[in-house]
Amino acid sequence: MDSDKLNFTHVRAGQPTMVDISEKSPNRRTAIAEARVELGADIIAKFTNNDLQGPKGPVFQTAIIAGTMAVKKTSELIPFCHPLPIENCTFQIIPNETDVTIRCEVSTSGKTGVEMEAMTGASIAALTAYDMCKALNKAIRIQDLRLISKTGGKSGDFHA
Repeated sequence: MDSDKLNFTHVRAGQPTMVDISEKSPNRRTAIAEARVELGADIIAKFTNNDLQGPKGPVFQTAIIAGTMAVKKTSELIPFCHPLPIENCTFQIIPNETDVTIRCEVSTSGKTGVEMEAMTGASIAALTAYDMCKALNKAIRIQDLRLISKTGGKSGDFHA
């Protein structure tokens, strides 16, 4: 890619800056992000009643609460994110033989997207699952944090 054609939205006159969204019209925006947590087959085998009871308590219920809190605080964590009125935030925990996928969906009716909020929610939920299970397995890995889809806004829809 030709570096002369790169237009970074958060850099103006060589200085970092928040994007001016004052002229944008609000519209419905959604984003889905996910992270995969490799817990290991021994830990996954303990999964019952849609959760995993770890040494510190219910793993996924706690991860969902932490992820939701993180979504609402994204603008405090990432310097140029605008504070947004989060209208919906949901999580799915999808177990596999050795891992779980934590999927976070966020929506708002606003002037800017919620991709960073969904990514933050998925990552903090994954970190919380790690924290809740680390006494059982020191080799837990968090992988594949990614945006799955987003809708709304000037740049249009995206589906991975």
